[in-house]
Formats: sequence, structure tokens, C-alpha cells
Amino acid sequence: MLFMKGSPENARCKFSKKIVGLLKEEKVIYSYFDILTDEEVRQGLKTFSNWKTFPQLYIKGKLVGGVDVVAAHIEEGEFRDLLPKGSSKDELEDKLKKLIKKGKVMLFMKGEPSNPRCGFSRKIVDILNSTGVSYETFDILTDQEVRQGLKKFSNWPTYPQLYVDANLVGGLDVVTELQEDGDLLDTLQGQ
Repeated sequence: MLFMKGSPENARCKFSKKIVGLLKEEKVIYSYFDILTDEEVRQGLKTFSNWKTFPQLYIKGKLVGGVDVVAAHIEEGEFRDLLPKGSSKDELEDKLKKLIKKGKVMLFMKGEPSNPRCGFSRKIVDILNSTGVSYETFDILTDQEVRQGLKKFSNWPTYPQLYVDANLVGGLDVVTELQEDGDLLDTLQGQ
């Protein structure tokens, strides 16, 4: 969590801008809070952290420091060791690629086939089951990082998402259309 002046897209001081650049170079996934929007939080953090300046970077709830401390950790090759597993864009992308390749036909849905947690997931499961083709699933409600990351990775903003041979087919609307056109079975078989 980065407490900074402004936002990553519009840093309001050179130190905030520099730390955003460092985190970007390291491909770190992080949240931020603009301390200029809440004076109480700003002053409270100074007392809580015993650190009088901003930005302040916290990892796993602990203060790492400001831009100079973060830069020193990076320069000494220690920064990656501070990060929780899966906190870089490369690690998340690798995780998503592995999940997508988990099965020839892979469905990312809300819930499980035996207990779908939304109407769209229920409908796509019914359609897939009607084909007799076996498929793997992943419940996106169990992992917020996968849920949000896959939307960006696939450039598809909604769930469910169906993949065949690690390629995005689409959501319920696309699968329904393929079924209506008689092309679903061929698509699921990778033809």
C-alpha cells in the first residue's frame, strides 16, 4: 500500500512520482491512498509510522519507508524479497496462463458446476453439460487477484469466461450464439 500525494497517474510531488516509477519498473501490483484527500489520515500516518514525510510504502502492513529507502532496497537487490508472493504483474500473468491451460476446455465462473453462484454461470454450465465435453473450472469468487487480473489479461470485463486450448472463446453470449449456430461442439473440440 502506497500512501502518496496524488495518484499513480497524477503524482503531486516529485518523490511520489519517483516511487511510482520505481514500483512500475519493478512491475509491482499495489494499492494507493492519496493523503492530500484526508488530513486526518495524513497526520495519523505520520504518528503511526513515526515517519514524517510522504510517500510511505507499506508491505504486509509494515512500513518499508519512503522513496530513498525503497530505491536502496531495489539497488541492493532486496526489494523482491519484501514482496508477498504473486504481487508482481509477471507472477500474476504466469499464474493466469497456468490456470487457462489447466484443461483443454477451461471455464472461469462464479461458483462450481454443482453450485453456480450466478445465473450466467448456471446457464453456461447447462450449455457445456449438454455437449458431453469434459471441462475444468475455476471459481473466481475464491481469488480476487485472479478475478480482477483475468479481466485485464483477457480484455473481457465479465464472467463467466470460456477458454479452449488456452484461447478465449468468450462469455455466455458468445457460447449461446455458438450453440444456436451449431458451432459449439466443433469449437470445444478445438476445430
